[in-house]
Amino acid sequence: MLAVADNLRLALGTFLGNPLRSLLTLLGIVIGVTTVITMMALIEGLRLKVNNDLSQLGANTFQVSKWPSGFGRVNWQKYSKRKDLTLEDLRAIQESCPSVGTVSAADTEGGQKVSTATTETRPSVRITGATPSYIDTSGITIARGRFFGEVDAVDGRQVAVVGVDVVDALFPATEPIGQEIRIKGRPFTVVGVLQRRGSFLGLQSMDNVIIMPLRAHEQLYGKVRSVGLSVQAREPDLLQKAQDEVTNLLRRRRDVAPLEPNDFEVRTNESMTETFNNLSQVITIASFGVCLLSLVVGGIGILNIMLVSVTERTKEIGIRKALGARKWRILGQFATEAVMLSLLGGAIGVGLGFGLAFLSRWVLGFNTVVPGWAVMLSLVMSSGVGLVFGIYPAARAARLDPVEAMRSE
Repeated sequence: MLAVADNLRLALGTFLGNPLRSLLTLLGIVIGVTTVITMMALIEGLRLKVNNDLSQLGANTFQVSKWPSGFGRVNWQKYSKRKDLTLEDLRAIQESCPSVGTVSAADTEGGQKVSTATTETRPSVRITGATPSYIDTSGITIARGRFFGEVDAVDGRQVAVVGVDVVDALFPATEPIGQEIRIKGRPFTVVGVLQRRGSFLGLQSMDNVIIMPLRAHEQLYGKVRSVGLSVQAREPDLLQKAQDEVTNLLRRRRDVAPLEPNDFEVRTNESMTETFNNLSQVITIASFGVCLLSLVVGGIGILNIMLVSVTERTKEIGIRKALGARKWRILGQFATEAVMLSLLGGAIGVGLGFGLAFLSRWVLGFNTVVPGWAVMLSLVMSSGVGLVFGIYPAARAARLDPVEAMRSE
């Protein structure tokens, strides 16, 4: 223990004696560790937000759509040849799938402008036409007023339920219930206001939306469109069974051959989470690639500075060996200095990573979380680099002949 304490004291003295040179040497390690901590904080925070946002899409539900979702390039022309999903499919699911509790249909048109007699929104509002059961399958909650009912849906009444972003833009100082809004020149009466939901993945607001009966939506944007279906199982344990029943029914209705893939997409919260996790794995691997490259650069810097240190302290090494210091003691001294040097760089990188993670939380609008394993792994990797690249200079110092070493100037 005394030997270890002595080595640590000598290493600290070396750092304090050459602080600028030591910090410049650590630059590669600092950059690598900072990258890992920041990226892991972003990915972990985004993962938690994805889980939270997906939980708002409705309990025990899955979605059926003509169109795929996910990341990367999509051949939209290929998917446009698929048959549309219709209200007849919705009714067939309700009648033929015993594990299904509720089914809703919806269609959305984005980038729309909504106005009143005195003001208007930006052309960024999402207008959704839906069946009355949409409120049960989409995870939305009415804060004030009501949702539209079967009579509104059958008659295609021009009523609307609005998100709080629309309320803030059109009715900042008045009660919106009963007020008139205009969409594409047609009047709609506000009957309800949605509870605030925030943004999805920190990218798109879920409050900048208007929901109206599907028939009224068709009068605005046309009827020949594929709807999206949201299906809710009767019980949580029946979710997979309900998904199988719906898939088999739609394959029969759409004449899909037994060995052919589905010509529709079935998405659950788990499948969307899996898609994000696959993307995050790629980002994680890329981050560690940058980290390893930076650590190698930092390791070369440590190798260089330790070789310089051995040269500068040759006489000191000779005196220590002449006084009885053994090779393993000299080896341990310089190896400890290399490890402490790289560990210091890792600690600085962790601190900078936490700072950037906090800054990202403020800029991106969602909580970033630094996982404990990322901190431990960064420190272990940085100290490991110091040990690997510090062994050669330490071994070189340990092999010096004490007589020759004391003669050096």
